Amino acid sequence: MDERRTVKVSKYLSKHLRHQPERIGITLDANGWVSIDELLRATARHNFPITRAELDHVVAVNDKQRYAIEGDRIRASQGHTVPVDLDLPPVEPPAYLYHGTVSRALDAIRTEGLRPMNRRHVHLSSDRETATRVGARRGRPVVLSVDTAAMYRAGHVFCVSANGVWLTEAVPPEFLRFPG
Repeated sequence: MDERRTVKVSKYLSKHLRHQPERIGITLDANGWVSIDELLRATARHNFPITRAELDHVVAVNDKQRYAIEGDRIRASQGHTVPVDLDLPPVEPPAYLYHGTVSRALDAIRTEGLRPMNRRHVHLSSDRETATRVGARRGRPVVLSVDTAAMYRAGHVFCVSANGVWLTEAVPPEFLRFPG
């Protein structure tokens, strides 16, 4: 499978497993899972056939490990805009996690903190390098440190997705550390 096809399939899966399952006629269960057979039939019906080998390849090589396969079903690991409960157990986070953003967002973040926007959770990284890559998708990256130990002591809940992305409902501004 060439790189262009891999990227195209990954984006297609992301769109339909995270944001618009109804567009191709699939139904995610309460935890975001769908039968692989149902997904492959739906992609074929909508003129974007994906083979099982292609699906397995995309899941295996995706640099962000966006997808999880469990038995005969698949789901996106996080980033949903459709209502799903990933059924992830609460976990005590490390003392600090990181969030990549861009400077044009900083004024709003200083006032409102980090909000999930159209997603279900705020996404946090366990290292600065990953947060830098995330922020760079939208421009020159700015990495914020999140005092997750203090948040946890204050009662905020954290979980970690299958691919290592930390999730929480929101990060109030008082728990953020801005560079400079």
